Amino acid sequence: MTVVKAENVTKDYGLNDQVVHALRGVSLEFNAGEFAAIAGPSGSGKSTFLHLVGCLDTLSGGTMQVGGEDTSRMNKNQLALLRRNSIGFIFQAYNLIPVLSVYENISFPLTLLGISGDEIKKRTTKVLKEVGLEGMEKRRPREMSGGQQQRVAIARALVKKPALILADEPTANLDSTIGREILELMVALNKSEGTSFIFSTHDPMVMDYARRLVRLRDGQIESDEKKGA
Repeated sequence: MTVVKAENVTKDYGLNDQVVHALRGVSLEFNAGEFAAIAGPSGSGKSTFLHLVGCLDTLSGGTMQVGGEDTSRMNKNQLALLRRNSIGFIFQAYNLIPVLSVYENISFPLTLLGISGDEIKKRTTKVLKEVGLEGMEKRRPREMSGGQQQRVAIARALVKKPALILADEPTANLDSTIGREILELMVALNKSEGTSFIFSTHDPMVMDYARRLVRLRDGQIESDEKKGA
């Protein structure tokens, strides 16, 4: 099953009376269960592509389908609904809510979805165990290491049971040992839950772990390599 289908996608930005062509006719498909990385130098368009897949930005041209839904035909409210219901996000800056506990940060997306209290408790408890944060439910983000905060971010993304998780430079603020632990965790969750992961990265370690590596340069696909499972 195809979870993302981009056809001839373009994205232009205005900058100081100039037009920056961030993406120039990118066509890509990602299937269910993929563990893929989009790599490239700064300005290659990798984060822009991820933001378009995640409905955080709108296309300049082409079409984008996410979970079979054509995002290029959606208004802001429809995009927000698709983002909330079907996509999990992991950011390099973690983006946790400082005043909330670990448990509250993870369960917050379920509250927005109107899920029952019993189901929220069941899902949050399960995902806390999966990411190795049992016993840390009451801690605040400031009381945790970078690696622990990233585990909270992964748990928050997983708790909705999305078909797709987008990870924007998820190891950028972590040392290599913690980064490897985080990647091993995501590989295990990809295999056990069948969740599709798409990364944007310039980290060679993430590229090594990816089972598919797409390289962008100057807003265009330079290569697309599938590796063994």
